[in-house]
Amino acid sequence: MGFRKSMSILTVIIAFALVIAGCTSDKPAPSSSPAPADSTTPAASNNSEGSGDARLEALGLDSDLKFKETRKITVEIYDRGNDGGTPPEDNFYTQYIKDGMLRDHNVEVTFVPVPRWTETEVINNYLAANQAPDVSLTYSYPTIQTYANMGGVLDLAPLLEEYKDLLPDMWEYLTDTNIYWDQDPNTGTLWALEGKLNILNRINTFVREDWLKQLNIPAPTTLQEFEDMLVAFKDNASTLLGADADKMIPFSTSFDVGWRADHLTGSFVPNDITDKDVFINGFDDRRFLFPNYKEGIRVLNKWYNEGLIWKDFPLYPAGDTTEDNLMKLGYVGAFMHNWDYPYRNGEDSIHASLQRLVGPDAAYVAIESFPNDAGVYKKFLSGPVDRKIFFPATNKEPLASLLYVNWISKLENRVFLQFGEEGVTHEKLEDGSLKTIAATGEKIMNSPANIDYTITSNGLDLGDPELTVKSIANGYAGVDSRLIEVAHKITTNQGRIGQNVNVGEIKAEDGQGQALKEKRDTILNKAVVAPVDKFDEVYDSGMDDYLKSGGQAIIDERKAAWEAQFGDKTMLD
Repeated sequence: MGFRKSMSILTVIIAFALVIAGCTSDKPAPSSSPAPADSTTPAASNNSEGSGDARLEALGLDSDLKFKETRKITVEIYDRGNDGGTPPEDNFYTQYIKDGMLRDHNVEVTFVPVPRWTETEVINNYLAANQAPDVSLTYSYPTIQTYANMGGVLDLAPLLEEYKDLLPDMWEYLTDTNIYWDQDPNTGTLWALEGKLNILNRINTFVREDWLKQLNIPAPTTLQEFEDMLVAFKDNASTLLGADADKMIPFSTSFDVGWRADHLTGSFVPNDITDKDVFINGFDDRRFLFPNYKEGIRVLNKWYNEGLIWKDFPLYPAGDTTEDNLMKLGYVGAFMHNWDYPYRNGEDSIHASLQRLVGPDAAYVAIESFPNDAGVYKKFLSGPVDRKIFFPATNKEPLASLLYVNWISKLENRVFLQFGEEGVTHEKLEDGSLKTIAATGEKIMNSPANIDYTITSNGLDLGDPELTVKSIANGYAGVDSRLIEVAHKITTNQGRIGQNVNVGEIKAEDGQGQALKEKRDTILNKAVVAPVDKFDEVYDSGMDDYLKSGGQAIIDERKAAWEAQFGDKTMLD
């Protein structure tokens, strides 16, 4: 897949949904709340020794792919610590999955909660202690590679070759692209499957639309206009907040500056950066190593020292709700975050809370304010990959685990988990699209569209691109669809889509994922809050330490690997 210089959100959605949906694109969405879909499929026999019933007998399966003796597996589930949520390992949706797996395959499933915001650290600890769930997942491929090198992860390549014919739903949905995305071209080993990122929506910049109107300020379209807007918020705090003027926060961010300032820092990266440079400097997923990134952080440093940024942002760790609460109380003028962040979580969303407290006109709207050196609102987007699903070496039930991944990939099961019960958590509209209903009690979803359970799927997918697009627009109860449409359009506008540059293992990355991530966050936090005249010293010394701690070795090995694979090419086809 080549980089695309500019794509509208509709184009992105339809293009990828067509690929994703494949042969399922003509399947209608369920018209009522289904029981867990029956995943049984007559088994083919051309992929391994033995045939038909004899082969299944040897595997302990009957003709419906149901184990004759009950098997037991454990499955990782993220715990987001939601206020008002349900226990992530024991709720209405886990019971749906457990019942379906027991009925279809005679497999008992136990969910193991892992804190979402420290998942890399926790899964590291589980792997080190030989206690990782049979079906594990993480966003950190270097973590998987590190333990694979120590014999702690199963090679999926021979398992998939042997059992491919038993996994039709997984193969239809993920296709060879996501299944073999991480396969080493030199050794053939495959340590993880890549879940599918159905929609490439990533980050947006949000501002208080009602404050813009109140101060008669047009939505900023340049960096200078954005800064002028922040100054106006600060200077007019009494007008905007009255007695709470001292609580004014023109711009908010979090300890994860790299993620939360993405649109700003990305605008400082040269528009003509090559595929080669993107890969060589692409170890860090916040693009910390990209050229000119530092200048984006310098802007944040300036704003911080001028009192335009929440002064306490570095103090609150992942998962803390303090910042969200400040937004809900109406004190924050602007921020960058996940593309739909203020509209998530129904009645507990930032949007709903703000409107209840401030009034019906109070709302955050997405804007574009940071053109790059070519005047392009460039966004660096992911490829169509998401969480990495892997099996630790302690997994004694790899076939049962693969049948789980297949079951969770089946269209009917995915749709039910994404939307829940008709008339309870969604309604079906006349055009066939689905619209969510804010849920409470046991049927509330702890993650958007239950993505923590649909581990092979992130983002809505009804098997029909048109219905998917319409359903996304329907998906935010109590939110003006205009706000969603604007956010949808902007988040991928003029985006550059990531490619799979598979050159094999980069050994210098082994064991470095978590350590360098923590160094990066510390460097950026210190650089933003440093006195202006100390910024360069703080940033440069931090970067020097990062590079000496393994970053430079990764860059050098990536450069050598690219040149060995692609020679003098700097751009891929």
